[in-house]
Amino acid sequence: MNWKLINSFLPEIVSPKTKKLGFKTKLKWTAGVLVLYFVLLHIPLQGLGQNALSQFESLSIILGASFGSIVSLGIGPIVTASIILQLLAGSGLINIDLTTMEGKKKFQAMQKVFTIGFIILEAVIYVFMGGLAPAAELAGTSQYLWLQLGLVGQLIIGGYLLVLLDEVVQKWGFGSGVSLFIAGGVARQIFIAAFNPLPSPTNPNIPAGKIPYIFKALGMGDSLGALIALIAIVATIVVFLIAVYGQAMKVEIPLSFGRVRGYGMRWPLRFIYSSNIPVILIAALLANIQLLARLFQNLGMPIFGTFEGSTPTSGIVKWVHSPDIIRSIVSGTATGEIILQTVVYISIMVVGAIIFSILWVKTSNMGADAQAKQILSSGLQIPGFRRDPRVLESILNRYIPALTVMGGALVGFLAALADISGALSRGTGILLTVMIIYKLYEEIAKYHAFDMYPALKKIMHRD
Repeated sequence: MNWKLINSFLPEIVSPKTKKLGFKTKLKWTAGVLVLYFVLLHIPLQGLGQNALSQFESLSIILGASFGSIVSLGIGPIVTASIILQLLAGSGLINIDLTTMEGKKKFQAMQKVFTIGFIILEAVIYVFMGGLAPAAELAGTSQYLWLQLGLVGQLIIGGYLLVLLDEVVQKWGFGSGVSLFIAGGVARQIFIAAFNPLPSPTNPNIPAGKIPYIFKALGMGDSLGALIALIAIVATIVVFLIAVYGQAMKVEIPLSFGRVRGYGMRWPLRFIYSSNIPVILIAALLANIQLLARLFQNLGMPIFGTFEGSTPTSGIVKWVHSPDIIRSIVSGTATGEIILQTVVYISIMVVGAIIFSILWVKTSNMGADAQAKQILSSGLQIPGFRRDPRVLESILNRYIPALTVMGGALVGFLAALADISGALSRGTGILLTVMIIYKLYEEIAKYHAFDMYPALKKIMHRD
């Protein structure tokens, strides 16, 4: 199949005509996309009556979505397409050489086509399986069918708008749109969850924000409620601090410039080597399972399990959902089943993050062979060793596989820890936000340094 030909018929964002965009220009594009994303979050679907997905607010944050808005699909189709392609490439079912420019272009074309396919598929599933449906009283009429088709069309438009915004950030801004949408949504949720003074939707007598609630609870003599709210705030801060510390940990390989004697540098290999990608993928996978479980239950086919309200009570969905064990322990209602569910959930997050970390390193030119080629092409070499990619690859293989596994395990564990401790946002979202902001800060700082000192860019052989 000619993926490039198919991709040529799809609208896309034109790349900059110049190789180098100014620092302020890239910053403006990134900020502009973020503002536009927040606007899209508040554009409601026209013709929507029933919104059975509205209770999955925590899942919508991970997916960068707002159920009931034009971007209800969020980044789900983008991430799902990436998961499928990575599994196919990692298993060898599709033969793509990602070390070549031709292979990368083919992979990107396939990913875009797959993403469009998942946008259409998820839009149809959300609407026709009752997740986002017209008013129930219109069921059985021709108007109901036309409203369903209208909702599907709006979801497809919103889903593709996010694809285009992601391309804008990648080509004109800093980082990627997927990461930007997640970080923006989580930061918004954390701020609201911490400081919102308005009444809670579930209990009008207490504030929705944790900090106002602590003062209210202490004034009412509810020390247990104040303690649970305080634990949520502390858990959020702890995960932030550990994630920042983990991001700063790295192994540095001493290198020298072969053509410039007396000058050298250290090539960093981060402890969290595969960054935030593994936890995005495992979180999106679990989120899709929960959404499908709800949709199938609405159709009377609970093949993935059942819900009571927003709480999973049986089936697979129960074991991929984080239990509120901290509240159970504090209130003295913890049972053996809740403890087992907690252990299973942590195991799924850790093992899943490790698997996706390994797959991501293999499919994204982060392996020892690709790193060795990149180092040598930059004019660098390890002092005392021949300029042979095989020698450099053997040295990098001492570190990269171990960092891939340990880094993936750490991000999976931190995400699970925040989930089970009832933090201000889902643990995956908090962890992702920290890592995304940290990485974005580094990219901006590096770009700013090259912008101010062009000679540094020439030495590093950057385009």
